[in-house]
Amino acid sequence: MKALSLIVVLFTGSLLLSVVSLFPVWGNPHSPANANPISQFYINETEELTGVPNLVTAVLADFRGFDTLFETVVIFSAGLAVFSILGRPKRKRGDEKPEEDDPSENLIVIQTCRLVIPIMQLFALYVIAHGHHSPGGGFQGGVILGSSFILWAIARNLPTALQRLSSRKTMILACAGVLIYAGIGVICQALGENFLDYHILHYLLPATDAIMARSHAMLGVEIGVAFTVSSIMFGLYAYLSSQGREEGGL
Repeated sequence: MKALSLIVVLFTGSLLLSVVSLFPVWGNPHSPANANPISQFYINETEELTGVPNLVTAVLADFRGFDTLFETVVIFSAGLAVFSILGRPKRKRGDEKPEEDDPSENLIVIQTCRLVIPIMQLFALYVIAHGHHSPGGGFQGGVILGSSFILWAIARNLPTALQRLSSRKTMILACAGVLIYAGIGVICQALGENFLDYHILHYLLPATDAIMARSHAMLGVEIGVAFTVSSIMFGLYAYLSSQGREEGGL
């Protein structure tokens, strides 16, 4: 079996490397991706139409908003499937065992994480909030935020991390993220425009024109994505590492 796996890996790797020479030169303005009329439209018109200098975020959260919404739903569905399969009836409130200090815990690791985790979470919020004006966004910031809870679970233990973000809160945040994203689209419909057609939101946002309304709506969308991604990421770790028992962990 190992020999067969090695053959498959070598064959696949050789196949991928053989086509590298066919790729256009990095940064070539005449490459097919850059020369395509659709690409030129996004490159030249995005900031003027949306007020967002980050082309990638504008495409993902605005021009291709339907696709990104269902990407978020896929992440939510994956977490829901794992919770449904591995979830077990929880102990009653009076049956919880008091948390005991583990003598094997590394004091240096714990104290270092106490210093690093707040910085990680602050940076995650920055990445989310500035994702439509600089590199970042809801997916990236959500991963960083979820990683901070996972780091605490690894440094200390899973029950301690679950005291800060329980499985119940995880599902509430995941649902809230999807509802925020879809809710912005429903509001656009209620105002008489298409689903996720953000420019109409300037009627609800004070001192905002149609262009800036698209920018502000993208921020709301990124926040919704971050809620779902961060909570599902930590929830998947909690359930998979403990086989649904929510104790012990790796």
